[in-house]
Amino acid sequence: MQAAIERQSLGIKPHLSLISFFEAVLDPLAFAGSLLAVAGWFGVAQQPAYLALAIAVLLLAQPAPMHIDSGLKALYRGSWVKGIAVFSVLTVTGLVTGFGNLYEPEVMLVWFVLGPASAAVLRHAAHTLTPLVMARAGHHQRAVIVGASHAGLAVADRLQRSRRAGKRLLGFFDDRHAGRHARSGIQHLGPIRELADYVRGHDVDVIYIALPMSSQPRILQLLDELRDTTVSIYFVPDFFMTDLIQARLDDLGGLPVVAVCESPFTGVNGVFKQAFDFVVAALILTLISPLLVAIAIAVKLTSPGPVLFRQHRYGLDGERILVYKFRSMTVCENGDSVTQARANDVRVTPLGAFLRRTSLDELPQFINVLQGRMSVVGPRPHAVAHNETYRKLIKGYMVRHKVRPGITGWAQVNGCRGETETLDKMKRRVDYDLEYLRSWSFLLDVRIILRTIGLMRKDPNAY
Repeated sequence: MQAAIERQSLGIKPHLSLISFFEAVLDPLAFAGSLLAVAGWFGVAQQPAYLALAIAVLLLAQPAPMHIDSGLKALYRGSWVKGIAVFSVLTVTGLVTGFGNLYEPEVMLVWFVLGPASAAVLRHAAHTLTPLVMARAGHHQRAVIVGASHAGLAVADRLQRSRRAGKRLLGFFDDRHAGRHARSGIQHLGPIRELADYVRGHDVDVIYIALPMSSQPRILQLLDELRDTTVSIYFVPDFFMTDLIQARLDDLGGLPVVAVCESPFTGVNGVFKQAFDFVVAALILTLISPLLVAIAIAVKLTSPGPVLFRQHRYGLDGERILVYKFRSMTVCENGDSVTQARANDVRVTPLGAFLRRTSLDELPQFINVLQGRMSVVGPRPHAVAHNETYRKLIKGYMVRHKVRPGITGWAQVNGCRGETETLDKMKRRVDYDLEYLRSWSFLLDVRIILRTIGLMRKDPNAY
């Protein structure tokens, strides 16, 4: 039996739902097609520059992975965030290379509005019509879940909330008391021993096994009991529901392996992330160089001490890096004991209070990005002294260092900025960092950057 399972496992391939397929095709076509349509309206579609740009847009507008429970709000937001991302990449590339002068501003402005709108409308149509057509054609799959564990409840939640799954949840099989399932509002179909008979008598199409890994003998027994049926079986490992990141199926010379703790920036993602960081940092430093000089002079004239505050922090893979900031306090702590700044901290200079409130003190960290030590977006680095304290108190704390630290991050734009005087506050910040690593996409980075710009005007947690 074990050998048969191993042989079957070699055939595991990633699944692309019908809606995901439409999304993969329609998104690039919507952005590229709307560009050519706008160019045609202005009478410039025949110019080679616009044809080349349409091809570039076709490649850039690839769909970002969406969670199975993504609703219409996320769908529309994703289209507009993608439009901003594509437009930003093209704008930066045009400024750096000089090719931006080849395009009419009116064409680009109209396309910037029409492109995301077209993609959103087509996405909405695909999400609305595809499940209806599949259900009318009898392609609605009947699903059951084995095990009312955290993983099982998460699967149930996604099946019930998702239009793209194309499945109808019948209920749970679990040996524990039915009251556990009543709280979730999902029917308890019986103990696990009754599963095989139920599958044969109720035309079940899909089974999700969400038992803990310690139940391997029971899982093997279930597979043996179901081998004379045509039901599709999925195993939902319980370690996917922990604080580990980037859980996914990979391939090692034809042998499937499961990644449970890996950086999202592997392969092409890593190259793209670093290239984006380098281009953005170089462009921003060029644009703000007069502002940097002005702040440096102001810091030097308003209080004694160095212009830049240098502090050792943990970077990629836990290696120590030196992070730069404009000095905003009267002290430069960089030892085994570091006291966090708090509201109305007497150590903060008057100019420093303004710099911290507007995040201008962080601008020298774009130099760290150029050095390859940091990223524009990522988990914020903490002082080494704080790392050594919290890595022992918070589970998964050091997983943050699977990637380069960022100037801004998902935790910061969700209110986790400022002093972390309690363990719960630091844990909340780490939870957001791990969520970022699990859910990373280029569009998420753009969203964080835009929200950071908005917070620079007024952030109640900045002091």
